[in-house]
This record gives sequence, structure tokens and C-alpha cells, in this order.
Amino acid sequence: MSRKNPRGTSARAKNVTTRIPGVLLAGGLARRMGGGDKPMRMIAGRTILDRVIARLKPQCDGLILNANGDPSRFAAFGLPVIADGVADFPGPLAGILAALDWAAANRPDVKFVLSAAADCPFLPRDLVSRLYGAVEADNAELAVAASEGQSHPVIGLWSVGLREQLRHALVVEDIRKIDRWTARYRLATVTWPVTPLDPFFNANTMDDIAEAERLAALDGG
Repeated sequence: MSRKNPRGTSARAKNVTTRIPGVLLAGGLARRMGGGDKPMRMIAGRTILDRVIARLKPQCDGLILNANGDPSRFAAFGLPVIADGVADFPGPLAGILAALDWAAANRPDVKFVLSAAADCPFLPRDLVSRLYGAVEADNAELAVAASEGQSHPVIGLWSVGLREQLRHALVVEDIRKIDRWTARYRLATVTWPVTPLDPFFNANTMDDIAEAERLAALDGG
């Protein structure tokens, strides 16, 4: 069940969010751009991935990158790179599961992992604190971001304790749509304004890259 949550963040939430790592999902095939890694495209002199890292690094207790193929192509960014643990590119849920497995093995102290698309260069600077605040306020198990009436399920907060349920959904039930899986749990939805720009704008086509150049100027470069 999804609940809209416009509220701010409690002091306790701000303290807890310092222990939430983030995963940048870059496992897509970028077919609409002719292949390759969308996050490596340039916007106003910086890669999209560099912009995403700059937005999330101050908010998260460490970042990891979910990408398939040769991890060395991301070496310049200095992040651990983890591949999907489920074969055949089953979508972002596989990347989220890989991140939850990584957290369980490497960060047993954390209860939640933030996920974000690695092709969203203008993510809000209060993303983690507001998502966790919604989880706390609504006693939710998951939280996702939204803007202008549209949910962005790839951008959310995920309970590490649900990783085996997610694995079963992916491997046994072949569930690939995020909405189908999250509908089973208590879900908080947090909405952000879209002025001066939608913070969840993502670059899927070359036309989007051109639009991102314009938006970068509105966002201060």
C-alpha cells in the first residue's frame, strides 16, 4: 500500500540516514541511445555519473555502482562495482537485489539501501533524509520518490531484510516490474516539486541529453 508523504524529516531520521549506503543503477542497455553506458554521456562538461555521485555522496554512507560487463570502464570514479546476480538483464530489481546482497555481506550494520538511477543528473539533495523520514513516519518497509503525479520506483529506499523475498520474486516468480513487487509491502511515496526543474529527469535519448544541457544551466551548472 502506497502512502503520499509530504512531511519533512525528524532529527532521528537525519541521524539514521548517515548510515544508509547508496547504489547507482547503471545496468541498463541504453538501446535508445544506440548502446553503451548512458551515465558516461557528457552534460555541460561533466559526465552524468559524475553529477549523480556529487548529489548522493554527501547524503549516503558510501556508494556502490551496479553495472554489468567489464567493471574497469568505471575505474576513474573510484566506486565498488557490482554486477547483477541474476542473469539475462532482468531489469533494475536485479541491481537492487545485488545491492542488498552486497550490504548484507559488507555492511551488516545497515538496514536500508538507497537506490538511484545513474542517468538522473539532478537528484534532490534531500533525497535520503526525506525517504527515510517517510519510512519512519508511516512505519513503511519501502519508500519511493515521485514528482508531478508520477512515481519513480527505481529511486527509493529498500529494506535489506527483504532481500530473500526479492530473490524469490525474481528467480522463481519472474517478477521484473518494480511496482508489482513493491505492491506487496508497506510503501511510502514521497513527492518533490518540479520547479525550477524535475529532480528526477533522466536521460534516455539523445534529445534528452540536449534538454539536460538546458536544465543544467537552471540548476547552476
